[in-house]
Amino acid sequence: MDDSRTPTVDTPAVGHNGTPLAGDTPPRPLLSLALRRYPVVALTILVGLAVTILLLSGADSAARWVASIFALAVAAHQSIGMVRDIMRGHWGIDILAVTAIVATVSVGEYIASLIVVLMLTGGAALEDYAAGRATKELTSLLERAPRTAHLENEDGSTTEVPIDSVEIGDTLLVRPSEVVPVDGLLLSGAAIFDESALTGESLPVEHETGSPVPSGVLNGPSAVRIRATAREEDSQYSRIIALVREASSSRAPVVRLADRYAVPFTVFSLLLAAAAWYLSGDPSRFAEVLVVATPCPLLIAAPVAFLGGMSQSAKAGIIVKGAGTLEQLSRVKTAAFDKTGTLTGGEPTLEEIRSASLDPLELLALAASAEQYSSHVLAAAVVAEALDRGLSLKTTDNATEHATHGVTALFADRRVLVGKQSFVAEETAGVQATQIVAGQMAVYVGVDGKFAGTLIMRDPVRPEAPATLAALREMGVSEMVMLTGDAEATAQFIAKEVGITQVWAELLPEDKVRLVHELPQRQVMMVGDGVNDAPVLAASDVGIAMGAKGSTAASESADVVILHDDLGKVAEAVRLGRRTIRIAIQSIWIGIILSVGLMIVAATGKIPAVAGALSQEFVDLAAILNALRALSPGKKRR
Repeated sequence: MDDSRTPTVDTPAVGHNGTPLAGDTPPRPLLSLALRRYPVVALTILVGLAVTILLLSGADSAARWVASIFALAVAAHQSIGMVRDIMRGHWGIDILAVTAIVATVSVGEYIASLIVVLMLTGGAALEDYAAGRATKELTSLLERAPRTAHLENEDGSTTEVPIDSVEIGDTLLVRPSEVVPVDGLLLSGAAIFDESALTGESLPVEHETGSPVPSGVLNGPSAVRIRATAREEDSQYSRIIALVREASSSRAPVVRLADRYAVPFTVFSLLLAAAAWYLSGDPSRFAEVLVVATPCPLLIAAPVAFLGGMSQSAKAGIIVKGAGTLEQLSRVKTAAFDKTGTLTGGEPTLEEIRSASLDPLELLALAASAEQYSSHVLAAAVVAEALDRGLSLKTTDNATEHATHGVTALFADRRVLVGKQSFVAEETAGVQATQIVAGQMAVYVGVDGKFAGTLIMRDPVRPEAPATLAALREMGVSEMVMLTGDAEATAQFIAKEVGITQVWAELLPEDKVRLVHELPQRQVMMVGDGVNDAPVLAASDVGIAMGAKGSTAASESADVVILHDDLGKVAEAVRLGRRTIRIAIQSIWIGIILSVGLMIVAATGKIPAVAGALSQEFVDLAAILNALRALSPGKKRR
């Protein structure tokens, strides 16, 4: 996919002050966009203005003909799609809308017919606007995928070639902080790769010479050479992209909420109108009943509530990509979680200082003094902990980082080694293995040739994780599971901390997709981050991406993106989804109940057609005002 962004008439290039650059076309007005995207809505408004002008001019007959012909034309057009839907077995709200349009025209209430047309077309437009068309193509996933590779020539030079031209056996150079383009074997010495995007493992992974390196992982601080073992289309990263696309395209569409009420309400309205006609012998009774059988609460109340719910979600840092997603959130029964970066923070922290011969704070200060000369992620955590405790760090010009092993630093009075047990033991006496539990990692420290102790590191559980899962259970999410690529022991340890009993560990992306499809209690909500979670986020009923630190690929695949680094927003998303649907249903029922009451009175002949046409506007207003409650945040759970 071309990554270029060519300015268009709608999104022109702008200068630093925000004004269009010379020669660029300025943005078209919002009305122009509305005319092109929703022509029937715009045309209805124009017809309404024309009818108003005709009425003010005294041309009542012309106004009636213009409005009636236009309304019937819209009804005829809508009937074509309605018949097609019925033939496919889908009975929706269009039946009631078309019936209401024809009925209002038949009794001469052409203004009411225009209102019904506006509600019909405007409700669909509002629903579309609420969704925001925010579900984009997987551009971020494709943009991260490398397009070229550095092919090593026989003379040692390199040539940049398209990635699809790489053949098995080619030798490639991967520069620092570049994504590995294809699967391969490491030819260089030991090297560090960030595999979090594929496996979810937050700590960098060391690869020895000859070990396989999957495509999609991020190279560390040193350039490495690999021998390609697969072509681009057969490599792991490309398979993940294909898996996301397949999962996204297989998701079933969501049926509009109001459609569930349209058919029974329409049948009831027609039966009541027919009964009124039969019992009174007056055919006008049929029209009088249908005039007050307004479909507007069904057409507009739910979209208004959805718009309010999505607005509240956005204010809370939760981006919901479609109105249907709110309904899916309201019916979630199973929540599946990735581990690293989702239930845990994704950043290692110092958990314990186990000193062998020094004061613990002195041990930490010396270790941090040496670690500040290392680029390892654990080193940054050690330095941050020492600074947080107010410790002063020594400096030196004689420090050496031994890639994937540790660091050696010679200060004025001390020689410090920090790193793996085997590395420290090479020049240090008395090094003893320390006992750690699942989820922990030990950093060994030697000072002046003697074992000084260990620093116990951990990628801790998010503090809000247990409360988040408890809140989900209170809202009716009965099943909690963990799907992770991490080791079984570590996964079980984290699961126990947060209260999850069902754990699947050491999974590949395709394993996660399969397990999500097999979970029995629907709807299934999946929460994750990283490229490895993108397929399962797309395959689940509701995919939620922790987008604050997670990969953009996961964000593009998900239905919901959490902008803040707060797992508690997952429970908030479910709460807002349930509240929005509750308000939408309430609004629909308010409209139905009021309409039924008016229909019963109209069936007795007590409400003339003109009064009925006016009274339906009060029904619409009541339903819409209730739907607008979704714009408020509501009561939050503790």
